Amino acid sequence: MSVDIQRIKEQVLKHAEKLDRVTSEVRKVLVGQDVMLSRLLIAMLTGGHVLLEGLPGLAKTTAIKALASAIKCKFNRIQFTPDLLPADLIGTMIYNPREGSFGTRKGPIFANLILADEINRAPSKVQSALLEAMQERQVTIGDESYPLDEPFLVLATQNPIEQEGTYPLPEAQVDRFMLKVVVDYPSKADERKVVDAVLDDIRREVQPVLEPSELLEMKRTCGMIYMDDKVKDYALDVVAATRRPEEFRLAALKPLIEFGASPRASINLCLAARASAFMAGRGYVTPQDIKDVAPDILRHRIIITYEAEAEEMTTANIISKVLESVPVP
Repeated sequence: MSVDIQRIKEQVLKHAEKLDRVTSEVRKVLVGQDVMLSRLLIAMLTGGHVLLEGLPGLAKTTAIKALASAIKCKFNRIQFTPDLLPADLIGTMIYNPREGSFGTRKGPIFANLILADEINRAPSKVQSALLEAMQERQVTIGDESYPLDEPFLVLATQNPIEQEGTYPLPEAQVDRFMLKVVVDYPSKADERKVVDAVLDDIRREVQPVLEPSELLEMKRTCGMIYMDDKVKDYALDVVAATRRPEEFRLAALKPLIEFGASPRASINLCLAARASAFMAGRGYVTPQDIKDVAPDILRHRIIITYEAEAEEMTTANIISKVLESVPVP
């Protein structure tokens, strides 16, 4: 097995320069926010969708646009508003009176990278229109289904639900996001760099440095990374502890969790851990890779009870206790 791991590592290192080029281009316009950038790269390597949550002005849109600009693929930005209709997103049938027939007008969802900006400002019927595209990689208009091109990624931003004019996302849609990243304020040093760049009128353009075919090759290599059965079982135990905490000496959490993480959490935890290993230049996954990505995989899949809210217990607290208690192989 060691020979195979070495071969995989060589394949990973072949792509390291390409990944570094993408990172360098994004860094031209993105200051700090290392966790957000690493999670966007994980999504890129796995084909998963990302939900970025944070207050306005924290560079969520800037990061996604920069990543899209660094890849030579079709990019569309969709601004979600309360009056947006499903047809504005996926397209519709248009009647042609001259020919007496209907034709299809495809919507902006037909692109490789979709920026769904402020996704929770549109009503649920529009958010639900994304479900088929995100899960099935296809869109149905009228009686016909149209496959979406690969790669296809939905990178969405949302404001905290307490903000004015927001709608909660349906649980079914939230579960289809591989990662939910909570974006915090930058450090003082990083914010100073941003202020200096604006005051000095420094403008940097992101150049496209990665072909879609190269990205698909990177994804295939990422899928080759070795994951031992013990590490897989560890990932499954972490997810199981959110459903049956009493089996992992976490009985105190049982009344605090309404619903544990879904099977998609187990799948995405393993996929994201592989991408984490890829970015570290390794040909194998470690338990630490699981721990690193677990908060962003689990935070939107655990539903807490009213009792937990009364005790000011958050999903972050629950995930932390789970990672502390589940035995590491």
